[in-house]
Amino acid sequence: MTEDKKNTEETQEKEEFEVVMPEANRVEMPATEFKEQPDYLKTFANFYISKFDESDLEIMDVYDGNHDVIEINTYLTNNMAFSRRNLVKHVLNIHGDRFLDMLNNIQKQTGVDPQNMKTYEDWEKWYTDRRNEIKQTLS
Repeated sequence: MTEDKKNTEETQEKEEFEVVMPEANRVEMPATEFKEQPDYLKTFANFYISKFDESDLEIMDVYDGNHDVIEINTYLTNNMAFSRRNLVKHVLNIHGDRFLDMLNNIQKQTGVDPQNMKTYEDWEKWYTDRRNEIKQTLS
């Protein structure tokens, strides 16, 4: 066997068993776009999440018009790994309309204008007042 023929056969063998890896087809997910939310809505969402953390949402259930509390709470439960700031941003991006629905019900039933509730303390005072209005019974 000649040297050229031997080299040709070795090259053919190498080509037969050569593994060719295709280039990965990479697709990047687009960055999440967040709608700009008004400050009063962010404040309310932050307050709501704190009450959720304390398992103290009984009063909010009164203002639940369309199973908003269940949907929001499910989302919060599934995403508690977020920091509070990110959780507020994400929950409002997904469930902002549900928070607005609750705020509309609060406004209709209590006369409180949510846009005038600018701080966490405003909501805390409002919540305490609602809790104090509940009639206590001895049994």
